[in-house]
Amino acid sequence: MIITVSRQFGSGGREVGKRLSDALGLQYYDKELVTEIANHTDLNEGYVSSVLESGGFSNYAFTFGRSMPFVSATPAPVTDVLVAQQKIIKAIGEKGNCVIVGRSADVILKDYKPFRIFVYADNDSKIARCRARAPEGEHYTDKQMLRRFKEIDGGRKKLHDLLGTHPWGDKANYDLMLNTTNVNIKAIIPALAEYIKASTK
Repeated sequence: MIITVSRQFGSGGREVGKRLSDALGLQYYDKELVTEIANHTDLNEGYVSSVLESGGFSNYAFTFGRSMPFVSATPAPVTDVLVAQQKIIKAIGEKGNCVIVGRSADVILKDYKPFRIFVYADNDSKIARCRARAPEGEHYTDKQMLRRFKEIDGGRKKLHDLLGTHPWGDKANYDLMLNTTNVNIKAIIPALAEYIKASTK
């Protein structure tokens, strides 16, 4: 069983993925992928994260995983990150029995038929969740948080849409759309795990 979790920033998608992996006894991959890609490319983890999460490649007109090749303007480090991302995630997919959060794994592993979840929530719920988990000393205004949501989700969308045929967040691209607005994620995991098991028999 392979489960991929795509998510809006602040929606609790990471918690959904981790709790599902624990409930189903599956290997969990999230930030570990950034470390693996950084090690594979000899690039800084912060840079790798910016490419995969914040659209660090967005100013370069290139396609990847489709019929058109990279254009010459694409910087080599960006290309290296995307190539390493596909290689590492496909290697994980070949092993199976895992939950992968983000990193366009739903697109990269489409041939492995993963169970694809998209987690979303309204802005008030996302702001409250981010504030509850914020490190000490972090004080974003609501306006700053909304801008952060837009920037991070915009980067995720650009990378996903670069690799896939369905837009990021389009229900046609997922097996389950999960709205976590005002939801206690821990409380829904047992039912969610049973639903996934029933859906993947």
